[in-house]
Parts: sequence; C-alpha cells; structure tokens
Amino acid sequence: MNTVFVTQGIRRAGLGVLLAASALASATSFAQQQPASVDTGPAAALRAKLQALAPQLERNAFRRPLALESSEASDRLSGDVYALVDHPFARVSGALREPAAWCQVLMLHLNTKHCAVKGGGASLAVAIGRKFDQPLADAQTIAFAYTLGKAEADYLNVRLSADTGPLSTRDYSIVFEATPADGGKTAIHLRYAYAYGTAARLAMKGYLATLGSDKVGFTPAGQGGYIGGVRGVVERNTMRYYLAIDSYLDAPAAGQLDQRLGAWFDATEQYAKQLHEIEKSDYLTMKRHEFQRLQQPAAS
Repeated sequence: MNTVFVTQGIRRAGLGVLLAASALASATSFAQQQPASVDTGPAAALRAKLQALAPQLERNAFRRPLALESSEASDRLSGDVYALVDHPFARVSGALREPAAWCQVLMLHLNTKHCAVKGGGASLAVAIGRKFDQPLADAQTIAFAYTLGKAEADYLNVRLSADTGPLSTRDYSIVFEATPADGGKTAIHLRYAYAYGTAARLAMKGYLATLGSDKVGFTPAGQGGYIGGVRGVVERNTMRYYLAIDSYLDAPAAGQLDQRLGAWFDATEQYAKQLHEIEKSDYLTMKRHEFQRLQQPAAS
C-alpha cells in the first residue's frame, strides 16, 4: 500500500476526530448555558422579583420582610408591596381565592364601610366613606369585578377591577399574587392603582392643602423626611391593604373578628407617622358596627 495515501488518510481521520470533538465540546457548553427547560411563568417571575429585592427585605425601616414601591403619572397612581408572610402557600391560597374573603380583608381598611359579594362571586360592591362611623347612605359604592386569574399548586392570582369610582376616579385595580417561598413562607405581591380626572385632582389638592397637609408616605425624601402629596396617599393605602391581608391570614375564621381588628390596628400603629388616624377604641367600635351591618344591602 502506498504509504503516502495511508499517512494522508490518518491525518484526515485525525482532523475529523478533532473537528467532531470540538463540535461536541461547543454543543455541551451551549447546553450548559441554555437549560433545556426554563421556567418563565408568573410564579418564577414573582420569585425572581423577591430575590432581586432580598437586600431590602432583609434590612429596612418596616422591621419586616417588605418592600414598597410607588409611581405617579399625570393621571394615574400605583403602589406595590412585595413581602414574605409567615404562612405556607396552601393556607394563603386557600384563604384568599374566594371573593367573600376579600370583603373581610377590605373591611379592615378605615374607609371601607360595607362590602357585598354579587353575581354569584363575579363582583364585589364596596362602599367607601370617611374615617369615622357614618350612615351607609353617605358612602359611595364601587363595583369591583372579581377575577380568579390562576389558582395552581405554586401560584395564585386574584384581581379586583372597577371602571369608575367616586368623583372622577377610574380604572381601579387591585392585584394580588402569591407563590411558595423557602422556610414554609409565601412570597406575595399586592398592587393597588387607579386613575383620576379633574374633579378628583381638585379634591385631592384641597385635601393635601388642609387635612392632609402633614401626611407623608414611606419613600424617603430629602433631609430625613418622606414623600408627601399624592404618592404619599397611594403608599399609605397600599400599606393599609397589605396589613389587612396579613391580619386576615393570621385570623381568617369568622369567630376571630376581634383578633383581626386588633391586629390590623396594632400593625398600622407601628407606622403611626404615616397611618395613625383615630384611636383604637374608636376604630374597634366603628368596625364592629360596620361588620354587623354587612348583612344589609349596600347603598346603590
């Protein structure tokens, strides 16, 4: 056999082996960099957000694993709370997937005077009023559509939305989502947002110039202070709704109303600079009366 041809054949074979090995190494490297299956669903997105906020959750002025964000546009306000709650996901999902539970949550807020489930669970009629006991006829009702977006083994999404509200407010949105977290806890996200027109802007301007002139939110501002204005308003209400969710999860049973009311008020007093409005005895008296009134239809 011609030794030249043999030598060339061996060289070609060796080159082929090298090329094949190089291709295999490249493919292996790419496979390591690109997992075959990447979880990009809402549960994974929520976990990623909480992971990104880990430094804020671990060390903050709230003294609990919580981060608060807010934004203000020309005609829209929004607030977001991201937090870890000390309850397993199964309990959170089981407690908050029903519309009646959201009436119990919303009723803890100072301004919620009545809440009724309508349309077999398709909507909530929520009466909004002042921060003191008042006739139901003096309140204004917002019709929230209730949507159970997802209720899966590792993710819950609930949405409340309303086209219109008092004065010229509109496009109300309350979104709650949750997913399991380490240590038997649950990662949650609450978003509260609405848009407003001229009438609401003028009313808010008047409030901020008088009764609300010394009210602040939670986002730090210059010289050790906090933001005020309309962003302060949406931050305070977002925080109140979050604390209502947390208090309800601690005591969701019908016979635990007094525990729930006391827990919500005590939690708000931890942030008295922002959230204090009335004394505890007045709050408890007002809310007990309002909860007794829940069997009555809300004003239309």
